[in-house]
Amino acid sequence: ADGLHHSQQRASGEPFFIHPLAVAEILVDAHMDSQTVIAALLHDTLEDTGLTRRELRREFGKEVEALVGGVTKISQIRGMSKTAQQAETIRKMLFAMVKDIRVIMIKLADKLHNMRTLEYLEDGSRKRIATECLEIYAPLAGRLGMSRIKDELEDLSFRVLNPRAWEQIQRYVDEGEHGRSEFLAVMEQGVR
Repeated sequence: ADGLHHSQQRASGEPFFIHPLAVAEILVDAHMDSQTVIAALLHDTLEDTGLTRRELRREFGKEVEALVGGVTKISQIRGMSKTAQQAETIRKMLFAMVKDIRVIMIKLADKLHNMRTLEYLEDGSRKRIATECLEIYAPLAGRLGMSRIKDELEDLSFRVLNPRAWEQIQRYVDEGEHGRSEFLAVMEQGVR
């Protein structure tokens, strides 16, 4: 993957390879199998490089080729939904077209890393991606029992789509944390 993406860069100016590597790390943390992790490292190669499915299969096997091919198919669906019903239709389509649930897990990890690095994109792109994640991918993660990914996708999406409210909530949480720390310090002094 590093060799195939060698001349590509992310919007941040960093080498593109940091993205598939981060996606693979998310899946390692989720205790996914080696074939899924390999597919995560290669998930953008069919779409963004000259690599063919045949070459991918020859080098990494049928299973990895199928996983990468599945992620590429999902990438071609643009979730420009405007209603909850349209988002539900897209989620159902994703389940129907994917033969291996690991494809969706790779895509969720891909979306999560993209959401973590949205600050380098223009405002319109950030909002479009955040809306797609909030409407399609966060609920999908929830249905798969991936609550950590669901929660982070929702939080990152909310931060982009409603920054004022997000900042207020963050301030409230931080103040509460400070208050709890002060309370614990007082209690510790009383115990000694």
